[in-house]
Amino acid sequence: MHESGGPGWRITMDTSGPMLIALYLRDVAGLDGAGRPILSQAAPKVRHADHKHLTSDVGGFPALKTEWEAWWESLVKSYPNPAPELAPPSFKAFGNSPALQRVLQAHFGSALGWATDRIDEYAHLEAAREANGVTHVLNEMVEDRLLEVGRSSRDFELTIIELPLNEPRAWYLEPDTMIMSHRLLSEPDVFRSYVQPVVEMLA
Repeated sequence: MHESGGPGWRITMDTSGPMLIALYLRDVAGLDGAGRPILSQAAPKVRHADHKHLTSDVGGFPALKTEWEAWWESLVKSYPNPAPELAPPSFKAFGNSPALQRVLQAHFGSALGWATDRIDEYAHLEAAREANGVTHVLNEMVEDRLLEVGRSSRDFELTIIELPLNEPRAWYLEPDTMIMSHRLLSEPDVFRSYVQPVVEMLA
C-alpha cells in the first residue's frame, strides 16, 4: 500500500485480493459489462469458459450476472474489508447466490492462483515506484490545488483501488473512491487527467 498525505488529507493506493478473484470470475464466466462501474477486461486476459451446465438449474446466466454484481457491489462498498468470506470448498457465505457459488467452487483454485500472481506483480510495481519517486505526483496535485485556491486543504481521504485492467484509465466512485488500472501511474499525464479533477473537488 502507498499512502500520501498532509494536514487534513490522505490518499491511499492499494490492490484487493477479493476483488482480483471477483474480476477473474467475471471474465472466466463471460460477464462482460457486469457491475458498476463497468470495468475493462483483466490483464493478462482470462480465458472464457462455458457455465451453462453449472448454472442451468439455478437461474443460468442472468442469475449468475445478478449475483456477481451484488457481490462486486459489496466488495467495493466494504473495501478494504473483505465481504463476504471466501471459504472453500462450500463457500457457505454464498448460499443465497447458488449460481455464483457453483462458479466459485469450479474456479476458485485457478482464480486464487491468478490473483496471487497479480498481488506479487503489484508488490514489485510498488517497490519500483517507491524507488523512482513517481508517487510524488499525488502530493504535487494536492499542493498545486492549494496554491491555486490560496487556502489549506479541506479534510478528505481518497482511496484508489488498483486492479490489473487492460485499459489504462480510472473510474471515480462517489464520494471518495477510485478504481484504477495498475498501469495508469506509469503514464503521468493520463493519470493526472483522471485524478486531478477528483483531487480538486475534494481538496
